[in-house]
Amino acid sequence: MEKEILSLLERDGRKSADELAVMLDMPKEKVAEEIRRLEDEKIILGYRAMVNWEKIESNSIMAYIELKITPQRGEGFDKVAERIYKYPQVRSVTLMSGAFDLLLIVEGKTLQDVAMFVSSKLAPMESVISTATHFILKTYKKDGVVFASDEKDQREVITL
Repeated sequence: MEKEILSLLERDGRKSADELAVMLDMPKEKVAEEIRRLEDEKIILGYRAMVNWEKIESNSIMAYIELKITPQRGEGFDKVAERIYKYPQVRSVTLMSGAFDLLLIVEGKTLQDVAMFVSSKLAPMESVISTATHFILKTYKKDGVVFASDEKDQREVITL
């Protein structure tokens, strides 16, 4: 039941316990109790709207920032990540495998704001070996949601 509830809420966090109970063919009290448990145990961390900011006038820019870092003795990557995620412009921090260690999503008012954040806050950290910044120009799909503005039928007309 846990995975089914989580999957349904992940697709649409507005679903009520009553709606989920009908979909899962379960008593609504049991579903509501399970949701409360998942929230109490911090498995469900929150509910959000998926916003297509490109459709409204937005005064911000987003960037992916790759960081290659030296883990701290006895702390690993966690202490560095904690220090970084406390900055208000940092929306996300993820530990990765591969060519870099941390992937950040950072928000700023301008390209220069993001560049200044990287050069004045991130790059000077003693654990940071290198950075690479990639500015987000357009989002096509995020978390399974397609951000298509005007879907047009791309099929060619066949006439006889």
